[in-house]
Amino acid sequence: MFERLFDLPLAISGPAIILSLCLSAFGGLLFVRRHVLPRWRVEPADSEFAGAMVQSVMVFYGLAMALITVSVWQTYSDVSKIVSQEATALAALFRDVSGYPPPTRAELQQELRVYMTSLIHDAWPLQHRGQVPRAGVQQMNEFQGTLVAFEPRTEGQKLLHGETLRAYNNAMIARRMRLDTVDTGLPAALWVIVAAGAIISLSASFFFKVEDVRLHAVLVILLATFIGLVIFVTVALDRPFRGDLAISAHPYQLVYDQLMKP
Repeated sequence: MFERLFDLPLAISGPAIILSLCLSAFGGLLFVRRHVLPRWRVEPADSEFAGAMVQSVMVFYGLAMALITVSVWQTYSDVSKIVSQEATALAALFRDVSGYPPPTRAELQQELRVYMTSLIHDAWPLQHRGQVPRAGVQQMNEFQGTLVAFEPRTEGQKLLHGETLRAYNNAMIARRMRLDTVDTGLPAALWVIVAAGAIISLSASFFFKVEDVRLHAVLVILLATFIGLVIFVTVALDRPFRGDLAISAHPYQLVYDQLMKP
């Protein structure tokens, strides 16, 4: 159920997260003011201590959320770089094989086109659903077989063949790194901290002796809205290949259109 949250449009998931926190905070505030505070001997002077405790809770929660959000953004940025590196490696590989003599050149170019088409139209939709794609393995095996079977005859062909093998290895390394990040995300333990910290922070703001319930409610809802925004940003970036902010196949499409397209 929680995993489906990453596939929702941001226009739905954002308001849903913020609204749920605001409603929970408002309901919790009314419950505490009606059923808890009247039974406790809470004096206005106690607000000093309560305020210090709330500040301490918010400092620790804010620090934790800052570290988590920075980590999520760094992961998103790293995955984006891996995608660009793979597309660049495939472009370099296509340029290298363009220097091979026929018919090897045509075979290698066609196999790369097939692989790139499969990557864009078959593998990427699977990644958007959080599934590790298996498409492309057969195409690259065929490409490797054709490449390894080639016997260079001149010194120039030997140098070109060595560079092509190096470019092929770079592309395979980048592919492996991309596949390893398809299901990357914050572990469940950190999401527990995010949720529990939000509940504790909001709950701590209920235990104040504020005469006007409307003022108390406005302040609590503002706090819930801010916490909801931070959680929303974390959710939006936590799965680099899912949701509206998912990393697209644009770098590969650009390489295909500008370099590989017949």
